[in-house]
This record gives sequence, structure tokens and C-alpha cells, in this order.
Amino acid sequence: MLFPPGYLGTATAAVARLDRPASRSPLMVPEGADAEAVRGVLDLLEGEYRAVSGPLEAHVEVVRHLVAVLVLRLAHLPGAQSGDTAASEAFRRFQQAVERDYTHTHRVEDYAARLGYSVRTLTRATRATAGCGAKRFIDDRVLLEAKRLLVHTDLSATAIGERLGFPDATVFTKFFRRRAGETPAGFRTRASGTRH
Repeated sequence: MLFPPGYLGTATAAVARLDRPASRSPLMVPEGADAEAVRGVLDLLEGEYRAVSGPLEAHVEVVRHLVAVLVLRLAHLPGAQSGDTAASEAFRRFQQAVERDYTHTHRVEDYAARLGYSVRTLTRATRATAGCGAKRFIDDRVLLEAKRLLVHTDLSATAIGERLGFPDATVFTKFFRRRAGETPAGFRTRASGTRH
């Protein structure tokens, strides 16, 4: 889940420890009372997202607060917090660099050189903290942004590919098809059909 800095507010970010790297198992399945609490928040969030009523500003604020509740619930599940180690520090720096530069480079080597780590160190740190390799972490972020732009803008696939740092539309389409299992146009059509 990605949102801009300040979206949840300072107090929520501090209590949820959003400044720390993601846990090794970011998609852990809660059990028992934790599962019921998370499911309840997800149901409310989905209902509010689908049913825009009243002023748009109020709707946006309700969604923001429900996202804050969900983040706080997930942040405090058993095992959700990772320890402070050299690997988590390397990952934290890598994660920040990816967030800043994923539209400019998709190569682990470039991040490693800028951060002063070896590719192997970044890959190990990312695997230990996020559960995947460094290249996949970069590609996941690029794919997430591509999907966001396809769903929430009218930009062409070519324009989205350019915005995300691909040399041409063919390379972007091949990347998207390999990672998402369908073309950008197919994803946009399917996603717009599920929003109605």
C-alpha cells in the first residue's frame, strides 16, 4: 500500500512505525480476533470506497481515516515489526532510493553504486526484510505505479512507459505483460470494468 508522505498524519505514522522497513512477511494472515478486526475495517473501507455519498471532501477524509485504522491494525499484528539490523538499514536506504528514482532507473546496479553497497548486499537486505530480491522490489514498485496510472489517468501506454523510464512503448509493454500477465490495454479495460 503506497500513499504520499503526510497522508496518514504524523501521530498515525509514528504509532504505526511507518519510518521503519517492511516486515519479512508483509502479507501475513491475521487469526482470531485480529482477523475479525482487520476484516471489519476492510469491509468498511470497501463500502466507503464504492459508495461515494455527500461532499467529496468528506468521502476522502473518511477513506483516509479508514486507511489509517487499517495500517494501525496491520502494524501491530504479532510479528509485524522487524528488528533494527545492518540489513534493515541497507533496505531502508534502498527503499527510499527506489521511491525517489524508480522512474529514472530500474537497475539494482545503479542503486548499489549510488548507495555505496554491492548488488549482493542490497539483494540480501531486501530479501531479509521484504521477502524478495532487489530487482523484484524495483519491478514491483514500477508495476504498481504503471497500474495506478492506467486506472486513474487517461495517459496512453506509451506516455506511461515514458514517465516510468522505459526507452520505448515496446519495452514497457513487454515488461508489463511479463509481470502482470496481460497488456497495459487489457489491464486498463479489465480494471475499468471492475470499478463500475
